Amino acid sequence: MQQGGKDKQAWAGSLRRWVSTLAEAAAEALSGRVTSWEISSNLREGRKHWSWDAVAARSLRSELKRIVRRQHKELKMNVSPPAMSLPFIRAVNTAEGLHAREQEVVESIQSTVQEANQSNITRTEAYLSCYEAFPELHWAFLAHMVSRNAGWNMSDLQGGLLSDLTDSEFQVNLYRFLERCNALIFQDAYPQLLLYMHSRKLGEPLFHLLPCFHVSAFMLPFWQHFWREPDHGAMLAVALILNEQNYIEGRVAQDPYFRSRVLKHPYFRLHELARFNQILFPLGQTEAVTRSVDPFGTSHKLPLRPLAGLTIPRFDSLTARIKAGKSLYGLLFGYEEVHRRALAFARSTPHRGSRSEYWPALFTADKQEAINSGKESSVLMESEWLPSGNRLYSPALESVWQDTPAGPIPRYDWYRSSAKLRHFREPDRPLLLDMTHAHRAQLEKTAMAHDVSHMKQARP
Repeated sequence: MQQGGKDKQAWAGSLRRWVSTLAEAAAEALSGRVTSWEISSNLREGRKHWSWDAVAARSLRSELKRIVRRQHKELKMNVSPPAMSLPFIRAVNTAEGLHAREQEVVESIQSTVQEANQSNITRTEAYLSCYEAFPELHWAFLAHMVSRNAGWNMSDLQGGLLSDLTDSEFQVNLYRFLERCNALIFQDAYPQLLLYMHSRKLGEPLFHLLPCFHVSAFMLPFWQHFWREPDHGAMLAVALILNEQNYIEGRVAQDPYFRSRVLKHPYFRLHELARFNQILFPLGQTEAVTRSVDPFGTSHKLPLRPLAGLTIPRFDSLTARIKAGKSLYGLLFGYEEVHRRALAFARSTPHRGSRSEYWPALFTADKQEAINSGKESSVLMESEWLPSGNRLYSPALESVWQDTPAGPIPRYDWYRSSAKLRHFREPDRPLLLDMTHAHRAQLEKTAMAHDVSHMKQARP
């Protein structure tokens, strides 16, 4: 009886602590948003120029409309069309119809893609290497930064907070979903980047080889134009954003298995309410920790690695993903400071899939140094950072997930209607760039949900 009374007192104390933490978190989120606008204003001072030629954009749209009309006409006439105009692209037998040098290029690319598509870690590294070699390929750097986020989200599923809020079956299914999106985008886009690199090396365009890699007819006009106008990296990046998101739409996002077991699962909503839908760009490392004071008079200690980024409202929406991709491009390539500092982070910080890469004062990849007490939310509210040996667990990706083969890929061309061209517009530069406080607020929300879960389990 005496022990039962102590248990009830302990549980009541946990409840009071949680309610107090909730109020503190709400106040901090409000003041933090004001500070984020102030930081964003500073980041927006140096706009980075990109070239968007309206005349060229209209010409590309016209060419893409002609491709669709030609496809429809050939289908009605029941004529076997050229490979690049097929609505369903056939696999090309590289042993036939290619010169020896072309066959060598195709086989080299296929081998390179297979080797680099082993895991999120190898893909992320490959994207950055591509951008470092050919910085006009803007999309490669954007893909590198987004791929880092995919790795962090995969690791979260085995981390200290989110792993306690979902069951193991959902964790496996969500990992398979994220991994398949990551792998299929790479399988489609990386051969295109490599083909450009081989073209540069040989001094002549090789884009007629795109069908060898099952690339959509949508991309050929863009690569041909980019070869002539290499300063039009923004137009190519937007085209690749449209292409890759449409590529995974039917193959993953609309797949019945993933829709029922992931996107429509109640736990997926929990992940969106947590930080699963935040895309973060760590902004290098400043020389010292600085403080800012918002209009409410609250002092904020800024981290060594502040974050830029945005939130994707609905991952199951193709339109939302495309809009987010364009906004991320506008953020990363629209502002000098964001681009410079994000690139500095990417160059100096190897990707291993742990969130300790950008906030080592909050996260650790060593489980022995992590806390899992059911009091994480109050601990986070008490101090800006956590003491060594008492941080949140964020494992390295390869320590918690094994490499997963991509499996069979449906071979068809998503580009069947010119209505898809409505998204081909110049990207906007976002105004709210800073995600530092928003990310920490989401982390606190996740910690509160984690602590409530512990309270329910401990309730007498």
